[in-house]
Amino acid sequence: MRFRQVHLDFHTSEAISGIGKQFSKSQFQAMLRRGHVDSITVFAKCHHGWAYHPTRENEMHPGLDFDLLGAMIEAAHEIGVKTPVYISAGLDEKLARRHPEWLIRDQNDQTNWVKGFLVPGYHQLCMNSPYLDILIRQIEEVVAGYDADGIFLDIVGVRSCYCHNCIAAIREEGGDPRDLQAMKQLWERTYANYTRRVKEAVEAIKPGMRIFHNGGHIRQGRRDLLHMNTHLELESLPTGGWGYDHFPLSARYVQGLGLEFLGMTGKFHTSWGEFGGYKHPNALRYETALSLANGAKCSIGDQLHPEGKMDEATYDLIGKAYAEVEQKEAWCDGVANVADVALLSVESAGAETSEGQTGKTGKSDSGAVRILLEGKLLFDVVDPEADFSPYRVVILPDHISLTPDLEQKLTAYAAAGGKVLASGTSGLNSARNAFAFDFGARWVGENPYRPDYFRPAFAMPSLGSAAYVMYSQGQRLEQAGGTVLGEREDPYFNRDVFTFCSHRHTPSSQRSGGPGMIEGPHGIYIAWNVFEDYATSGSLILKEMVLHALNRLLPGKTLTVHLPAQGIVTLQDQREKNRLVNHLLYASPVRRGERIEIIEDLLPLYDIEVSVRVPKSVKKVYLAPQMEELVWELRDGAVCYRVPKLECHQMVVLDYEK
Repeated sequence: MRFRQVHLDFHTSEAISGIGKQFSKSQFQAMLRRGHVDSITVFAKCHHGWAYHPTRENEMHPGLDFDLLGAMIEAAHEIGVKTPVYISAGLDEKLARRHPEWLIRDQNDQTNWVKGFLVPGYHQLCMNSPYLDILIRQIEEVVAGYDADGIFLDIVGVRSCYCHNCIAAIREEGGDPRDLQAMKQLWERTYANYTRRVKEAVEAIKPGMRIFHNGGHIRQGRRDLLHMNTHLELESLPTGGWGYDHFPLSARYVQGLGLEFLGMTGKFHTSWGEFGGYKHPNALRYETALSLANGAKCSIGDQLHPEGKMDEATYDLIGKAYAEVEQKEAWCDGVANVADVALLSVESAGAETSEGQTGKTGKSDSGAVRILLEGKLLFDVVDPEADFSPYRVVILPDHISLTPDLEQKLTAYAAAGGKVLASGTSGLNSARNAFAFDFGARWVGENPYRPDYFRPAFAMPSLGSAAYVMYSQGQRLEQAGGTVLGEREDPYFNRDVFTFCSHRHTPSSQRSGGPGMIEGPHGIYIAWNVFEDYATSGSLILKEMVLHALNRLLPGKTLTVHLPAQGIVTLQDQREKNRLVNHLLYASPVRRGERIEIIEDLLPLYDIEVSVRVPKSVKKVYLAPQMEELVWELRDGAVCYRVPKLECHQMVVLDYEK
């Protein structure tokens, strides 16, 4: 896969004429060169349903009078730029209006994405309808007729649907459409049949062609769905609803799955579908660097004007980021992440109960990733199928329900010396009546008081001694030989119509309610949903509780660095080159408007001390791509060096002996 990709949107109404009239091969090529682009996903069919090439299996846009798809592919290939081809699979508004009986429907017969046909927008089509046959023929036509470097199919996934086709299908099988589990199985089969037919159609014409099915989020815990693709594209536009925490969470899960992947952001100030909106160049510099630091290639979303002229401001913007990526590629290909900690994601552990889920990030997973990033821990996000043995600590955040198999796997991991950090109800066994691990405590039950308070038994790095309010649900414990790291204190009473105090909640009674944080032979348990709470409230005490626990469980951790909270650090092992690559990033998103976080200023940091424990002999330490050697020393078994300056992104390379 190429490192510097553009995803070129083109969803163009039939009410617009003169489609592509300003397209120019030379201008198209000039913009790709200006943007340092080496792959561009061009379009065969848009959400409106129109084709942008001569076609027998679809209808060409009525405002287009030449082969725009072919012209783009020819222009790009002429200068060595690859051209995957985009086909809107889940949306086809032209057919939606002609065949509303093919649309996805909910139990109340409502359509989605928009309800009905009197509001502007698109309607999703059901793959358990005659539409699938039409789509397959459209794919075959493009693959056979054009020198495409891959197929990108959009707006697809396991979808909940109660259209008449789905209801008829389940009844023919002897099932009942009122049986949710039976319907979920049907929806799974519908998606699997769609991906199978796409693969068979493509492989029959061009074996080995890349195929990606995009649903806007990579579902953790569903490796079967992920391997229906030849590679993965992690759609994650920070300003478009994904936020800046989504990509690290997704990338830290995907990198260990054996599929090549890229991080997809956008040039837009907001999100897809925007004309005339531009993000600050520094934001794209940071977002592409974040992809590299997490083992990903890069993709930036753009949208072509209906008349076909590439926007110069956009490719000036993209070029500022991709010029830097081009210089860094040699140190970013074929890398494996180095991690001390495995975060078992709530999404993955509960995947069997969340079919059809389209949410981007759960709060517990998001809060955990934010704490790990701010704490400068090296981590992976894993699912229950993962091998836990390479990790020194496994985190079970808030809501992990252990199946008997997962309980057995994790207890074996703990018995072999691995440590567990659990919170909320995550430490409970599969029967949910006791802890599955020896935390030196006995689980009593859910605490009836909320909120309650935590009084730490350790010195807080940033805060003093106090009873700190815990907003999330707590659990009651009894000490059973463990080391108490902090006590839970109940309020005088819960806030009620006859018992309330002050504006928000009742103060602590200052009486111990049992352990709130405790350590035993198998690890540490925290009695609240601290990760979910951190994603919601961002209270500093929550982060410092978790980091105190991890520092106890990780003596001599692999990497230590002092960066501000928004700094990010990763360590990638480029084994074929016998080198470790330490990525350091720093940017501070700020809120603009009501919901948009942007990156504008990139403030430099100086004289950053780093220590890395390397199991092999290090020969040389240098900055990349500058090729400037750093002075380093071996201290207490760690390679120690100082990074003189960090502006946005800096790589430090540690060459080691074979």
